[in-house]
Amino acid sequence: MPNFNEIANFIWSVADLLRGDYKQSDYGKVILPMTVLRRLDSVLKPTKLQVLAKLAELERMNVQNLDPVLNRITGYEFHNRSKFDFESLLDDPDHLATNLTAYINGFSVNAKDVMDYFEFNKQIERLDRSNLLYQVTQRFAAIDLHPDSVSNMEMGYIFEELIRKFAEVSNETAGEHFTPREVIRLMVNLLFNEDRNQDLSKEGIVRTIYDPACGTGGMLSVSEEYLTELNPDIMVRVFGQELNPESYAICKADMLLKGQKPSQIKFGNSFSEDGFVGQTFDYMLSNPPFGVEWKKVEKEIRAEHEKLGMNGRFGAGLPRISDGSLLFLQHMLSKMKPVSLGGSRLAIVLNGSPLFSGGAESGESNIRRWIIENDWLEAIVALPDQLFYNTGISTYIWVLTNRKSRDRKGKIQLINATHLYQKMRKSLGDKRNELSDEHIAEITRIHGEFRETKYSKIFCNEDFGYRRITVERPLRLNFLVSDERSARLKEEKAFQNLATSKKKGAAGEAEIAEGKRQQEAILRVLEGLRSETLYKNREEFVKVLKKAFKTSGVDLSAPMQKAILSALSERDETADVCLDSKGNSEPDVELRDYENVPLKEDIHGYFEREVKPFVPDAWIDESKTKSGYEIPFTRHFYEYTPMRPLEEITQDIRKLECEIRELLEVIRI
Repeated sequence: MPNFNEIANFIWSVADLLRGDYKQSDYGKVILPMTVLRRLDSVLKPTKLQVLAKLAELERMNVQNLDPVLNRITGYEFHNRSKFDFESLLDDPDHLATNLTAYINGFSVNAKDVMDYFEFNKQIERLDRSNLLYQVTQRFAAIDLHPDSVSNMEMGYIFEELIRKFAEVSNETAGEHFTPREVIRLMVNLLFNEDRNQDLSKEGIVRTIYDPACGTGGMLSVSEEYLTELNPDIMVRVFGQELNPESYAICKADMLLKGQKPSQIKFGNSFSEDGFVGQTFDYMLSNPPFGVEWKKVEKEIRAEHEKLGMNGRFGAGLPRISDGSLLFLQHMLSKMKPVSLGGSRLAIVLNGSPLFSGGAESGESNIRRWIIENDWLEAIVALPDQLFYNTGISTYIWVLTNRKSRDRKGKIQLINATHLYQKMRKSLGDKRNELSDEHIAEITRIHGEFRETKYSKIFCNEDFGYRRITVERPLRLNFLVSDERSARLKEEKAFQNLATSKKKGAAGEAEIAEGKRQQEAILRVLEGLRSETLYKNREEFVKVLKKAFKTSGVDLSAPMQKAILSALSERDETADVCLDSKGNSEPDVELRDYENVPLKEDIHGYFEREVKPFVPDAWIDESKTKSGYEIPFTRHFYEYTPMRPLEEITQDIRKLECEIRELLEVIRI
């Protein structure tokens, strides 16, 4: 029996038939639905005659609801009432297009829905016009895709390999549709690691699994297989939602073949069209798209955030519009079962941004705060780079639960697994590294043991919290009336506004003329103050300024006084501190600084130790203090590498010089 790679390559060879009549980017529109159709056909073949016989009998009896009876014969949640199958379709080449359409229409609603999302009827017409339909159908009829020949797991690999190939030739992102299977196995291990020897081994239990961005269903399939291998008596119900029509169709077909209820796979955007409103799940896992903006559904998300607050899915905060990863995480957390009903566990793949992006009290920080203060974050695993098909960036698996074990309560485990990988013999897109079974077992072991090692660090929840304090320093200015500084006044908005008008015609011109006279008067007053005197006290200079304007009879408004002081001033560390109306030191915005103080530390003690010795005149503006959370993962695993000794470097340089001289001698010869 050929392995799944050989079958995938054989199916891919259909592209040779399409070349010329189809663009490379359109190959998948034919090959993917035909692969699904052939799989469905192979599954139904053993019971085809029984179904047709029973159908005729039931129609004679005028039975209305035929689906349950026919489904029992097939052993699946679907059947086909057409007299055709792939072999009989080839017996009538002249009417193949009509018969193939009739065959597809003969599927029960669940399976017909799968083909509808592929919009395959358009391709039947196109293939027929190009005289390719018979050849393509013949090629697929030669493949045996019955589960006895190709397991569900292997079929999943075949679909993913085909999608990867299509994405490769059309410059699309295959990684948006599926996740490398070894990464899924690791996620599944981490997801079930805490329950493996207890809850999951009981007889007759039912467990639900949900993926809000399920792609072709790889995560749901691997999770289901893991649980059934662990406990053959367990009943697993899988749920998923997918936005891409082709991925949705493949996932739904896969679930149909596995006996899952196809109604549990929904089509649409999980944010704007939540297919499982009010439902909760035992386990959840997902690999949402990295760094994808959520502008298309911004209106719906913001409306839910503002209207429902913490009673909705996005109450904790909204991340920046350019990356919706944390929206997926909030969506999943909203579907956790209450602890009283057993609680939930979930695993999600994220890039590095959700660990630290956003300052204190930003959307991202508030989401992290909400998660950590609720004690839901169990562990984060740093994966090797170049592990995914469409990106080489570093990625992380977050494991969260609302039912932590006693030892893990109030704790967060960080696992550095960036060194656990092996190089692939052949790269697949950006994927150059992979996890072996040994690597998966090692990471799972480190997580399960929950102890401090070189690659495992354990922290209290509060270790990731901080308060951002605003450190102010006093404003010190000197004042001088000079040509250079007076020229600055002409650039001040308040000064320029004097000679503008919103009125039209003569009234506007008169207002502008009057404004110019005021400008000239102000400049004359300042000209009268010209001297070599450098004022280092603002209050003293203001008194002199006001007196000069009063003596000259020129009006000095508050905005104009502010503009003059701005133009005639320069920062001067030797000047007196500028005071506000209450006699307090006025802060210099250009000297303003910020410090992140660990949540466990007193901000005043930190300030006295870390700031005061270097800037004695500084103070904390406590009205601006904010709380934040970030997870500086890399910092906690940083290993200092001392610089090489100077003598060693010198020896290497001398060695290189000798080698260069020897090469030069060879050249001369």
